[in-house]
Amino acid sequence: MRVDDGSRVHRLMGGLGRLCARRPRTVLGVWLILAVLLVGAAAALGRPVDNDVALPGSDAQVARGLLDRAGQGGGTGGQLVLHVDSGRLDDAARQGVLAQVSREIAEVPHVTGVDGIAAAAGTLSADGRTGWLTVRLDVSPRQVNKALAGAVTEAAAPAEAAGIEVTPGGVLASAAERGGSRDSEVLGLAVAALVLLVAFGGLVAAAVPLVTALFTLACAVSAVGLAGHLVAVPSVAGTLATMVGLGVGIDYALFLVTRHRRLLAEGVPVDEAVARSVAGSGSAVVFAGGTVVVALGGLAVAGVPVLGTLGWTTGLVVVVAVAGAVTLLPALLAVLGHRLDRLRIRRRPSAPDGTAAGRRSGWARQADRVTGAPLRWAILALLLLGVLTAPALGLRLGQVDPGDEPVGTAGRTSYDRLAAGFGPGVNGPLTVVAELDPPADAVDARVNGLTARVTATPGVARVTPARPADGGRVVVLTAYPTTAPSDPATAALVRTLRAVDTPGVTTHVGGATATRVDLADRVGQRMPWVIAVVVGLATALLYAAFRAPVVAVKAAVMNLVSIGAAYGVLTAVFAWGWGVGLTGLSGPVPVESYLPMMLFALLFGLSMDYEVFLLTAVRESWLVTGDNRTAVREGLAGTGPVITSAALIMVTVFAGFVLQDDPVIKMFGLGMAVAVAVDATVVRGLLVPATMALLGRANWWRPGRSDRRPDQAPPRVPVG
Repeated sequence: MRVDDGSRVHRLMGGLGRLCARRPRTVLGVWLILAVLLVGAAAALGRPVDNDVALPGSDAQVARGLLDRAGQGGGTGGQLVLHVDSGRLDDAARQGVLAQVSREIAEVPHVTGVDGIAAAAGTLSADGRTGWLTVRLDVSPRQVNKALAGAVTEAAAPAEAAGIEVTPGGVLASAAERGGSRDSEVLGLAVAALVLLVAFGGLVAAAVPLVTALFTLACAVSAVGLAGHLVAVPSVAGTLATMVGLGVGIDYALFLVTRHRRLLAEGVPVDEAVARSVAGSGSAVVFAGGTVVVALGGLAVAGVPVLGTLGWTTGLVVVVAVAGAVTLLPALLAVLGHRLDRLRIRRRPSAPDGTAAGRRSGWARQADRVTGAPLRWAILALLLLGVLTAPALGLRLGQVDPGDEPVGTAGRTSYDRLAAGFGPGVNGPLTVVAELDPPADAVDARVNGLTARVTATPGVARVTPARPADGGRVVVLTAYPTTAPSDPATAALVRTLRAVDTPGVTTHVGGATATRVDLADRVGQRMPWVIAVVVGLATALLYAAFRAPVVAVKAAVMNLVSIGAAYGVLTAVFAWGWGVGLTGLSGPVPVESYLPMMLFALLFGLSMDYEVFLLTAVRESWLVTGDNRTAVREGLAGTGPVITSAALIMVTVFAGFVLQDDPVIKMFGLGMAVAVAVDATVVRGLLVPATMALLGRANWWRPGRSDRRPDQAPPRVPVG
């Protein structure tokens, strides 16, 4: 794929820009209708989420299939955790109140029954102060919304009035706190607006990228929410989509508005400036967005449905952001015309482009320093990156549970209450599903033997009586570990139970905890394949654009370096607990098993944006001067301001999501913010120009071509 001035892509984008400039109100009308339909449908129908993790081919999935076949896998159950500071929950007075509560909850729509607390059923603690009600529902987990959770909790008001603390748990807790605070988005938008004001020097110019990004984000996030009615979409998908959509949406609009303003300043008519901006910077945006989508597509080889879902939902948001940047934004620019520079806050607003003013900036001085002593700066950059990456050598994948949430959330409170009353393993029960082959007179002996072996397994706190299913061909036991769901000892227990040897019995272990153990194992197995596919595809795209194998391979390596730094910081903060309190968590938490793989695909694509912008500027200067160090110096000086502005916006947007309660979202936010910050400063500002200065003409070597003359037209992917 070539994206130079004479390429098919460039001509196609130029034609699209002219169409949007000639019929701006039609384009705006189409976008408005689309937004009304999507946002309205999402508001009317809701945005169901499903955090249930399916993992085809895993032992946990086999256990789930056996339960479904036996008719024991359906239904949804939520919890109401009860606690009193003194006395017992099963005294006569409180039993009467709880009986009333159970009747009122049973009358809530979609509630099919309520299982009360009882010591015999294992739902009342030994001291009688803690227990839980199981609320059976006739809807799937994805259909348990905030209104339903609120209605169930409200029906328990008589218990609260009687001095019993009631806290939703399980799916009810997740639904009750769905939506959460919008502080992260507000913070990101506020800083983005400030950066755009400084960059453009005018209120109107600064507002256009924000309006475009918010408009397209509303459409994309609504589409992701509606998809939850058709397929299982985890709750993290919507937040991740918002995070990425906000960042790339503003950045892509920034690149086009920057170039458009420069063309207007040169006296180019408005319609022609719009067309040329879309042809130039629009081609860059399409290439950049396409790279992100291709990288996310590499998750398909993971064999993990939840990652595939996160990949396509995030990719959808990027596609909508690109579409908005090359259609909605040009239409807005055409309507505004020269009013784009109205309401200035400075007489000579700075522009993050490669103009002469930009070349006299601090980036120009930094470019002089790096190209003057490239070996010294390369070593310094590698040392900095080595320090940041080193903790990643100790990265261990695990699973986050409600006990890792911030103190005060419903999930954390219910988790802590149950752990204190019953032991930490009550929050992560393991479902042992045994196949008996064939059913015979000795069935009872085999079941008793299995129960005895499971009960005697180190790490098992207690085991419920075996329940026959599927005509006696299957028996089900629930084993409660002595350790928390996120404890590595629990993962080891899952593997131990699967290896329990009982003659005539095939043992499987399922449930949410076991499924996440299998998920971590599969991610570890497939990670090398995902890395190979993503790096290979991205390298091929760069080679297609620049026709320079050294540049393409070096760019891929540089992206790996910045991602490694993000992994290191995640390990140090969350796994080791260095400064974890600043994120709102009370202590170290495991790094979620699928997060490194998802981060890799996403960050590799996002990092390629800045690489393309920098390499394009360097290549253009190389063709003019034939001097590699001069080209590197001018390329860095010209692109430094725009990359800095874009990266600052994205870092702030991502970092703002550390304010969310969900520990996984905090990890995504911090990891992406660190990677982009490192990529835009240490990697693009130091390591890339230093290595390019050291490599000299070898940067532009092409198989079968002499590199004595820079006679190959560059891929034009203008940054502004």
